[in-house]
Amino acid sequence: MSEQSIETDMIIVGAGPVGLFAVFEAGLLGLKCHLIDNLDRPGGQCTELYPEKPIYDIPARPKVTGQELIDDLLKQISPFDPVFHFNQQAQKMKKLANNNWQMTTSQGEVIEAPIVVVAAGAGSFVPKKPKYPDLEVYEEKSIDYAVYKMNKYKDKELVIVGGGDSALDWVMGLEPLAKKITLVHRREGFRSSPDSEAQFKKLVADGRVDFVMGNVKALNGPEGQLTSVGVETTDGDFVEIDCDYMLPFMGLKISLGPIAEWGLNLDKKHVEVNTETFATDTQGIYAIGDVCTYPSKLKLILTGFYEAAVMCHAAFQYAFPDRKMATGYTTTNTAIQERLGV
Repeated sequence: MSEQSIETDMIIVGAGPVGLFAVFEAGLLGLKCHLIDNLDRPGGQCTELYPEKPIYDIPARPKVTGQELIDDLLKQISPFDPVFHFNQQAQKMKKLANNNWQMTTSQGEVIEAPIVVVAAGAGSFVPKKPKYPDLEVYEEKSIDYAVYKMNKYKDKELVIVGGGDSALDWVMGLEPLAKKITLVHRREGFRSSPDSEAQFKKLVADGRVDFVMGNVKALNGPEGQLTSVGVETTDGDFVEIDCDYMLPFMGLKISLGPIAEWGLNLDKKHVEVNTETFATDTQGIYAIGDVCTYPSKLKLILTGFYEAAVMCHAAFQYAFPDRKMATGYTTTNTAIQERLGV
């Protein structure tokens, strides 16, 4: 191991639900993990896109929100003490003479391990930011690109911008809490499900939500706190809309980022894997979750959980062939139970 490197057994790129469950499966086998994510918290799509929206197809969970799922996964992996490296990308990869991989992050951290797991979902999720004047002044103060705590908007005046499912879903989700909601969209048509559009139009018809067709042209308010936004309507008028918070839902930019430069066998933006092991065509590098592809692939969280389990067993045998692997059931294997602290 090089002196400046952090030593571990497995580097996981991506701290979404599948990356987190890989920590659990690796931990059962006695492997230590470091996770790298460009977001500032664990959770991936669950946290960024639908923290408070329900998921219905997690086994044994009839209904769970994205954030609840992540919270439970973090609790589940807590016995294994994973190390997170947030707000940075896995950037450079180098194969060392000892057959390990050396990973350098965008913040200059160097991590070394025999196993690298790409669990990056569809890539890095970054909200598309609108080109509003003085946008950066209001970001993280009164402009939010995702809803983390709904109660933050209780009895507040909100302007929501966009015409897709996210915009309409949050109009409906926040309407019971907010003092007033105005949706601003550049045209009458929406990029949403017919059901969402019908529910939204009923709220407008009932006078519970306002709808303005146009484009935001001005942000007003002192020290990053919005008091109103200026909108140029499609009729050519200019209107001021009072608001405490604005939530632009303009879509996301998705990119594999540096992963695309690692020499892996790619099919468009996905990494091809061997389904017996979920290994890539580069020895010691594996891919699981939405980022990997193979015939009959189902893009579901539960599929990613299965991939994580198979991958961890295969990676253990590859990296530590002389080590005895603890196999069996968590209900009966005492070695596994000891690692879990039960």
